[in-house]
Amino acid sequence: MLEDNSMSQIFRQPDWTMALEVGAVVVIATLLIAATQRALPWIGNRLHGRRRLFVLALVPVLRLLIIVVAFATIVPLVINPSVQNMVALLGTVGLAIGFALKDLVSSLIAGVVAVGEMPYRNGDWIKIDGIYGEVRYVGMRTVQVVTPTDDVVSIPHSRLWNTPIHNSNDGSPRLQCVADFYLHPEHDAAEVKQILSDVALSSAFLHFGQPVTVIVHEKPWGTWYRLKAYPVDARQQFRFVTDLTVRGKAALLGLGVTFAMAPTAESVTV
Repeated sequence: MLEDNSMSQIFRQPDWTMALEVGAVVVIATLLIAATQRALPWIGNRLHGRRRLFVLALVPVLRLLIIVVAFATIVPLVINPSVQNMVALLGTVGLAIGFALKDLVSSLIAGVVAVGEMPYRNGDWIKIDGIYGEVRYVGMRTVQVVTPTDDVVSIPHSRLWNTPIHNSNDGSPRLQCVADFYLHPEHDAAEVKQILSDVALSSAFLHFGQPVTVIVHEKPWGTWYRLKAYPVDARQQFRFVTDLTVRGKAALLGLGVTFAMAPTAESVTV
């Protein structure tokens, strides 16, 4: 009996007015979230560069804001507004959820952290546990990544706690691309370096505002060249690398250079 009285002191007496008000808040919040998740990507994908990424990054921020405002609006409608009642209810609910849904709560908290710290945002190209792709959707529990093979992979935000996250462009429209060439050591390195630079500078995908770099590594099996440059848009990275590789190989063959055949050339890392 005492427990029933304490609960009645916390919650308001339910009636049709309360139900309609709570339902209206839920419906409005749902419509606003749906409109945000449709309108902003539609607008962002018609923009370019930093403006596109800024608009896409607003999606999870606005969704979280709408949920917080809706929750803050509903709570006074169903609970007698007092500090004691609020603390008691939120403490009880939080404790119950924490024990029952530890993994889910961990992902949700990590999702809030992801929205605040932005280790990744819509439009970023990230790599987590060997999964590489473009961030298309940052939800409350997971981040959805579209891989180069058009697979959609959902990764829980809880990976934030213990997994390195590689972000290739980190909110910028610029993403560095690398084309590798492995050559027999008997050649003119200065001439090869210049030819590879010219290949990048003549690419239709090149963004001229960023540097073109050729890194040379001498290995026991041959000489390893890394041609580094930036495409106009991060989404062009695979076409850009293909263009650099195809035209670079043709230019080197025209120079009479022999390519290295050592199997270790395929597995070498920097």
